[in-house]
Amino acid sequence: MCCQQRGNAHDHDNGFLGKNTELYFAIFSGLFLVVGFLLEEFMNASGNLSWYLYLSAYFFGGYYVLREAVHEIAKGRFEIDFLMLVAAAGAGILDKWAEGALLLFLFSLGHALEHYAMGRARKSIAALTDLAPKTALLKKEGGTVEVDIATLEIGDTIVVRPSSKISADGFIIKGSSSIDQSPITGESIPVDKGPVPHPDMDFKAVKEIPEENRVFSGTINGNSALEVKVTKIAADSTLSRLVEMVQQAQKQKSPTQLLTDKFQKYYVPAVILLVVLLNLAFLVLDEAWGDSFYRSMAVLVAASPCALAISTPSAVLSGIARAARGGVLIKGGRPLEDLGMLSALAFDKTGTLTEGRPKLTDVVPLGAMDERALLKIAVAVEGLSDHPLARAVVRDGKLKLGSDEIPQADNLEAVQGKGIKAELEGSTVVIGNLKIHIDMGSVVPDGIADQVAQLESEGKTTMLVTQGEHFVGILGLMDVPRKEAKQTLLRLTQMGIKKMVMLTGDNQKVADAVAGEIGISEAFGGLLPEEKVAAITALKTQENKLAMIGDGVNDAPAMAHSTVGIAMGAAGSDVALETADIALMADRLATLPFAIGLSRRAKSIIRQNLWISLGMVGLLIPATIMDWANIGIAVAFHEGSTLVVVLNALRLLAYKK
Repeated sequence: MCCQQRGNAHDHDNGFLGKNTELYFAIFSGLFLVVGFLLEEFMNASGNLSWYLYLSAYFFGGYYVLREAVHEIAKGRFEIDFLMLVAAAGAGILDKWAEGALLLFLFSLGHALEHYAMGRARKSIAALTDLAPKTALLKKEGGTVEVDIATLEIGDTIVVRPSSKISADGFIIKGSSSIDQSPITGESIPVDKGPVPHPDMDFKAVKEIPEENRVFSGTINGNSALEVKVTKIAADSTLSRLVEMVQQAQKQKSPTQLLTDKFQKYYVPAVILLVVLLNLAFLVLDEAWGDSFYRSMAVLVAASPCALAISTPSAVLSGIARAARGGVLIKGGRPLEDLGMLSALAFDKTGTLTEGRPKLTDVVPLGAMDERALLKIAVAVEGLSDHPLARAVVRDGKLKLGSDEIPQADNLEAVQGKGIKAELEGSTVVIGNLKIHIDMGSVVPDGIADQVAQLESEGKTTMLVTQGEHFVGILGLMDVPRKEAKQTLLRLTQMGIKKMVMLTGDNQKVADAVAGEIGISEAFGGLLPEEKVAAITALKTQENKLAMIGDGVNDAPAMAHSTVGIAMGAAGSDVALETADIALMADRLATLPFAIGLSRRAKSIIRQNLWISLGMVGLLIPATIMDWANIGIAVAFHEGSTLVVVLNALRLLAYKK
């Protein structure tokens, strides 16, 4: 229990055995304890040898506990760490060295393992910061000069090379390209961006910049060079705000931490005061000081929080181990407990509810054209392009065509933001949106325009195909839902999750289409990271416990502000993975109901363990005060309650999906 909220004075001290020194010390403590006990009980070894072994167990088990206790006492705080040391010292004074060593071993092992499991969360800030390039190409008269991004000022013009990260928030004044905005907005498909009509344009507010001209720091440029006018300094960029949001959220203590802190604040001083008073009992009772001291030590052992200290960590570690076997990484006790208490879930769309890449979903031949002939035309022409949508058409088209021979196209000409055209078997083929055909003088029949509109209303990106003067087909592409998404959401509903919503950077039409297909009642589209955070904040006022499930960098702040952040593992960015409390490592959404069910069982076992451990302390303290139980009985019952809570926690390892 106490392991979850300790200050960890040694967090940044790796020790001479490396970053896991604390865990090794706990193991050494256990080894010396076991060897000493075996020699003493079964081999009739000399008492001195066993004593030295127990003393070694004391050293290794108590080293980090003592450091932490001293660190807290220096701040005027007496926590369970201190009480554990006093209890162990009392056991030693009363020649109960094995019992004292066992107390320290169990306590240090529980803390070391949980500390190890939770240590990775601090990497999220570094991972976020690494997303942005450290330098930018600043445009000067006669060329460019490489500068630190911190020196960029509003109004500067930077040059962005092909396939490189954009260094600052701003808008394009020269060049056109497809930009991968997934690190910021989570959009599944690279977005076509172009220059503003006039390079000297000025905007009173950043929100006034049209989306088709606006770019963000940390996003990835396509295959064309760009010139970007800076609208925000590095410290105020969208990416910098992400870092700040995560930092703020990580500083907040959980309700469990606050409650345990409050408990420790009163429990430890009360026990110490009681022991001191009992040492003075000989002044008012007809007994020797030795008898009073013995009674006070018995009470101290009775009040020592051994079972209490490991009741939660043992269940947490068992739950974490079982989750890992099921493909779920849970970063410590708080998310394990909170996961089972969730009443609402917020999902990112791209890569979470969907597969995260566009797929060719519709092939609609027009006129005398048949589907296979249309696919051959599309694959031949799109095969000349490296646009993400073109690659999707080629990949999925070839799968449908199998071993069919693909004709050879040439003379590709790309029209940025509209489509492409090429020569194929003596005729010109144009593939793109309605605008490219209209610009080329074609008159799109109402029936065909209606078909395009229908596909777009379903959230699909459409491509109209002409060969010569004839409209020969329509292609529809979409980031399709995961196969298991609908069934998983149904299972979550059956488990009692009251509310499920979708938050995405894609437009509202796409959001509504995906939500309707998988069974989500509320979908919010067109959201930037800070807007996702605002949505999470609003949802938390309606629902007490809320999880955010996502896979992108843009999801990290929303995850950090939710009760529990859940990342899709293999598909997730490093930042989302580090920031999240829980990661579905196999990238399978279907493991989410398993994780929630396991959490609920863990929460139940933690509650049982707390009642067992606190109940035992509540019985033993008055029993030792009244001399109904001596130190031997107190230790026996303590070790018995410790064994019970550990065995109870180990039941989690057998949890079935």
